[in-house]
Amino acid sequence: MLKGIATSSGIAIGKVYKLEQPKIIIKEYHDEKKENLENELARFKNAMAKTIKDIEQIKERASKTLAPEELAIFDAHLMMAQDPEFTDQIENMIKEGKGADEAAKAVSDTMIGMFESMEDAYFKERAADIKDVSYRLLCNILGLTIPDLTTIDEEVVIVAEEMTPSDTAQLNKKYALGFVTEIGGKTSHAAIMAVALGLPAVVGCTGIMAEAKHGDTIILDAKEGTVILNPDEATLAEYKEKREKYLEEKAALQVLLDKPSITVDGHQVELVANIGSPKDMDNVVANGAEGVGLYRTEFLYMESTDDFPSEDAQFEAYKVVLERAEGKRVVVRTLDIGGDKKLPYFEFEPEMNPFLGYRAIRLCLDRKDIFKTQVRALLRASTYGKLAIMFPMIATIDEFRAAKDFVLETKEELKAEGVEVSDQIEIGMMVEIPASAVLADEFAKYADFFSIGTNDLIQYSMAADRMSEKVAYLYQPLNPSILRLVKMTIDGAHSQGRWCGMCGEMGGDPMAAPVLLGLGLDEFSMSASRILPTRKIITSLNKKEMEELANKALKCHTESEVMTLVKEVLKA
Repeated sequence: MLKGIATSSGIAIGKVYKLEQPKIIIKEYHDEKKENLENELARFKNAMAKTIKDIEQIKERASKTLAPEELAIFDAHLMMAQDPEFTDQIENMIKEGKGADEAAKAVSDTMIGMFESMEDAYFKERAADIKDVSYRLLCNILGLTIPDLTTIDEEVVIVAEEMTPSDTAQLNKKYALGFVTEIGGKTSHAAIMAVALGLPAVVGCTGIMAEAKHGDTIILDAKEGTVILNPDEATLAEYKEKREKYLEEKAALQVLLDKPSITVDGHQVELVANIGSPKDMDNVVANGAEGVGLYRTEFLYMESTDDFPSEDAQFEAYKVVLERAEGKRVVVRTLDIGGDKKLPYFEFEPEMNPFLGYRAIRLCLDRKDIFKTQVRALLRASTYGKLAIMFPMIATIDEFRAAKDFVLETKEELKAEGVEVSDQIEIGMMVEIPASAVLADEFAKYADFFSIGTNDLIQYSMAADRMSEKVAYLYQPLNPSILRLVKMTIDGAHSQGRWCGMCGEMGGDPMAAPVLLGLGLDEFSMSASRILPTRKIITSLNKKEMEELANKALKCHTESEVMTLVKEVLKA
């Protein structure tokens, strides 16, 4: 039995399809290629032309199985393959005497390293895209053949060193039962695409490539993160039974699709979704979310290549989301840029610690020209649905009041221009800085709502970078100290008749749900795919009993003690 990281739940049983990619071997040419400069330039340009054609063909095949928002990854690949900055650097190195393959490898490695060093998950995922495109380019330069997964015509579980966007896009769900990779984490492209495709997947399974052989029988338990090769008859029968039970449970969740999230003793909460673009609304609707709890608008800015997105472009995006929500609340987070979230068209001054520096609401209040464009677009779109505007990275009441006043002033300007604006807009804030959690009862006199951003609240409270493997053990959502900050925030909101939500990862954590319910959380925001499993948990719990659980958890000394309490409740 091998262990890995379960990323997309499910159980798959089938034959191993071992995906073995050609090995890239780069020769150092030194100056000998200067004599064949034109040949090397032609070799690169021909290979790049083939790479672009390959990506276009993969996208065309993938369009039969993937949704439009999932196909967008190939548009990004095509943009990169045709990016002058990328191609010019390679051509310049060739002109300096490098071989086409040597130059392409050097430039690609530099770009991959730059993106992998960033701490934001979004940008780390871009490193996988660069790897995918550059690997295909190098294979085309060297005349190597990449395996074609579209030729698979029997039920298999893919075993690979790593699954690239091109690999996952070629999978036919009729035959690909799931996949397991040697490397990767929960935010890797393979993990994300596994969820999108609904395929069981285990990543970071060290040793699988050495152990597995093409045609072996394999059990992939993506609930527990385990992989079993060539099981005996008893084990095989056991997992076939587990698979049937899992499929029955998954099908049973569909009855909760249009049901309210109400506990057995009649207490109702809202289960809403986190999104990054209007395209994500398909999943929001398909998974029965009761609204949008976090719309990360920074992706609008990061996807723009040469300038800040215009007011009209933003208006259209916000309008689509509000219309698709059909009257359910949509919480839009204003521009949260800075730290490691950079923009190609805006230069941040170097800082010793950019994560605690000039970013998010701090930047917006300083650059009101940038802020006003977004605020005007949001206010214009407000008549198309139930809008809530949320400011990130609020540390002081003065900051919140300044941001809120700016929105209200802009609203009056628009009305003076004859533009219709809703009078039902809520204006609230993220609670992700310990200072704002401690002062929540005072903030609640000015904010219409809170949404707890646990990802940052935890790392700031524990003084531990959540992306650092060395201190990953300190990322403890159920640590009593974090629970006390959460309680302080919820109680602060309720003291002024405000509602409190949570949009960090903790909001969709099944282990956290009973405690958060007991603490009085009103709204749980999470990835759309987690809505129904969380609704099942909520509807099985008794609010009064969870209040008792929460009180016990607040008195614990360690996270492990809290986990023990929660496990007892979930087993009951």
